[in-house]
Amino acid sequence: MNRARSLHIEHVSPARLKDREISRPAPLAGSSPADEATTLALMRRWYFARKPDAGFILTDFPATLLQAKVFDEWIEARDEAIDAVVAGPGAPDPVVGHYRLLGLMASGAPAR
Repeated sequence: MNRARSLHIEHVSPARLKDREISRPAPLAGSSPADEATTLALMRRWYFARKPDAGFILTDFPATLLQAKVFDEWIEARDEAIDAVVAGPGAPDPVVGHYRLLGLMASGAPAR
């Protein structure tokens, strides 16, 4: 993370974005359809507000296959591309499989 900070790459997570939403605190993403919609709305607002071609690292997003597919649509809408996806311990199998099929899973990621 320190290297990412030195490169001015933004580090974003749904939990951090929700912390900024002081007036409407919400439970963790993925526990209900409403939480999923809230997470997608917050992440969409962040994604389309950022500067074009600005680098970023996402933590805990996408956390579901739906989020991954919606995120892919956002990327396509802005005519951008993901360089790589790194799956950490406990990453959801459907999300890992999705990005593995797209050829974006960085080498060294656990096989599922």
